Amino acid sequence: MDSKKNYFDSIDNLRYRLEDFEYDLPQELIAQYPLEKRDSCRLMVMNRATGAIKHQKFADLANLLNAGDCLVLNDTRVFPARLFGRKDRTGAQVEVFLLRNLEGNLWEVMVKPARKIRIGNKILFDENLSCDVVDNTLSGGRIVEFDTNGNILQILDKIGSMPLPPYIKRHPESRDQEYYQTVYASKPGAVAAPTAGLHFTNPLLQKIEKREIKLAYVTLHIGVGSFRPVKVEDISRHRMDSEYYEIDTETASLINKTRQEGGSVVAVGTTCVRALESLSDHHGFIRSARGWTDKFIYPPYEFRVVNKLLTNFHLPASTLLMLVAAFGSLDLIKKAYREAVENKYRFFSYGDAMFIH
Repeated sequence: MDSKKNYFDSIDNLRYRLEDFEYDLPQELIAQYPLEKRDSCRLMVMNRATGAIKHQKFADLANLLNAGDCLVLNDTRVFPARLFGRKDRTGAQVEVFLLRNLEGNLWEVMVKPARKIRIGNKILFDENLSCDVVDNTLSGGRIVEFDTNGNILQILDKIGSMPLPPYIKRHPESRDQEYYQTVYASKPGAVAAPTAGLHFTNPLLQKIEKREIKLAYVTLHIGVGSFRPVKVEDISRHRMDSEYYEIDTETASLINKTRQEGGSVVAVGTTCVRALESLSDHHGFIRSARGWTDKFIYPPYEFRVVNKLLTNFHLPASTLLMLVAAFGSLDLIKKAYREAVENKYRFFSYGDAMFIH
């Protein structure tokens, strides 16, 4: 009986609270602009086994990987998801933020000012694009049906704005069209960039391949759910929004072969981790598939596929930080973040990176 009680006590002690993932961050360390040269950012290298931390440049990454490893990247492409329009009857200015395509011309969106946008309203954007509000969502958003003269994504490329995160306190600029996008982005559908991938350049990817390191691509269209604040003190009660993913046969085969041959699977960003771990069997092998995942990874968690993680520095008490803490241990991640602050690393989307091995 005592041993059973001790077992459940130990399980209970593993439960983390929201406050465990808070940390102090000076506002001046939140990067507002990208570096001109993507791979010139700093790279904190952390060893999970020893806790040792080194400070290097992202351009050194090729030398930190081993022949036979597989680098997994998210090839989602951010589309200009923020639109500004006006109500057809009153002319009142409104903002519409596209979240995801449901089917056909139906989209889930967020709107501002939400209290003044009701079912039946028509919103005009330009001569080629308007939408009708057809329903409300449980999360406070709207379902709209677009009326478009042409392909909506092509129209968005012309009149939409890049959806920079709210901690970037400026309006999008022309450079964001290029820099808030990975060099290998190919499949439109994300409303936020897979930011760990922003540091790669084509020459660096070529250098990595020359070292006999395989490149594999998954798709996970990042939605606002990845950044939605956790509002429950018991983090196990938080629920992620679903995000669409695709992993094809070639990628699944590359990853499974890497594991069979003893190489490491290196995930570029938390989105790759979630996609891979969503499709893993008990032996760490994955299958090709497409669908939706609401997988929430937080400590303690046993990773089945991913051996090494490349990631940016994330917001306090965010689901992204919780995933990284599950991978590197909360104590080590807190130590790393303290050292990053002391050494004035740049934080968040346009900031510096961390490599955990």
